[in-house]
Amino acid sequence: MTFKSALLSLIVLPMPLAALDISLPEGSVVTFETSAETGSYGLPDSPFLDDYLSTRRVNGEVTKQVWTLTGTASTEQLIEPLRRQIEAGGYAILLDCDADSCGGFDFRFSTEVVPAPDMFVDLQDFRFVSALKENYNGSEAISVLVSRTPEAGLMQIISVVPGAAQADLPLTTGISLGTLSSTPVIARGSTILALRTGGRAVLSDLSFQTGSSQLADLPFQSLRDLADFLSQDDSRRIALVGHSDNVGSFENNMKLSEKRANSVADYLVERLGVSPDQIDAHGVGFLSPLASNASDAGKTSNRRVEAVLLTP
Repeated sequence: MTFKSALLSLIVLPMPLAALDISLPEGSVVTFETSAETGSYGLPDSPFLDDYLSTRRVNGEVTKQVWTLTGTASTEQLIEPLRRQIEAGGYAILLDCDADSCGGFDFRFSTEVVPAPDMFVDLQDFRFVSALKENYNGSEAISVLVSRTPEAGLMQIISVVPGAAQADLPLTTGISLGTLSSTPVIARGSTILALRTGGRAVLSDLSFQTGSSQLADLPFQSLRDLADFLSQDDSRRIALVGHSDNVGSFENNMKLSEKRANSVADYLVERLGVSPDQIDAHGVGFLSPLASNASDAGKTSNRRVEAVLLTP
């Protein structure tokens, strides 16, 4: 049975209640598992840069698993269906990178990895995805680290869901902490990796305020990577799809999301020299959210533009 056909028959990965249920390729075997009802996990949200790995501390019930799949499936073949399920589950992708764009040796030894022999990481060949979802009772987090040995692929999955210890406590009036940014960081090259392997990429380093279609005057890494990708082959074409949060009417959000897509297209054409013939722009309003619009963090994640590859 080929790996592609194996993906058509999946087994269900047991995870804590209220967490995302992930299906893995047929033949995958769990070789390590541990769970703590009350724990903490530093979820990487950025590649290793300037001698530092940025993480978000997430508290709750922490589950760690390592799955092994004997065979020759590549790390990208292994992580791609997991990445798709995470996005489909309403999680906002914070970091999506390969060994080079993650930071190689420094990233691997700065993030949490199940010790050998249960987990092995090839420093030249690994993939990593981290994601977060906000809901009414706290933050749910998940990370997937995939690598392989000559004989098998290894998939480490760490998930965090709010536990009983996360119950709300009465708070007195305190000082204002101001506005916290939840804009994800995109590693160099991860936009094109997602585009090549999944056919689409969330341009998550862009930022739109509620009701605005104006892009900031900043050197967005995802757009520079996208411009380089398109300039290498003038037959390549993409669609830019704008999305909004749910503030306002359906009609206004459809128009706003299209304006956002057009704003990104203008940036690529006018500032980065991409041919307008290589870009289409569309808007779908709030019809395809990445996260719940019940929180400010969810609204921020949903105000986005995605690139969809139209040509092989």
